[in-house]
Amino acid sequence: MTDPELRAQSFEIAWKYLDLSGLLTGEHTESARFILNRIDRMMLRGERRRLLLSNAAIDAYRLRPALVTLNA
Repeated sequence: MTDPELRAQSFEIAWKYLDLSGLLTGEHTESARFILNRIDRMMLRGERRRLLLSNAAIDAYRLRPALVTLNA
């Protein structure tokens, strides 16, 4: 499996889980960037296990600080 395939499959697993569980919040573009950033950082460190990549991205997304926007 190539790195782009691994990245895409890991993202798809994480996205589907978060979407089906109702945990995706906010702008989908920002959520996708967050998930891909986590997967990319792990891949840069040499990780190639698809489920570990997707589960780590899910955990990071669930534990991320919630950004609150204040209406002035």
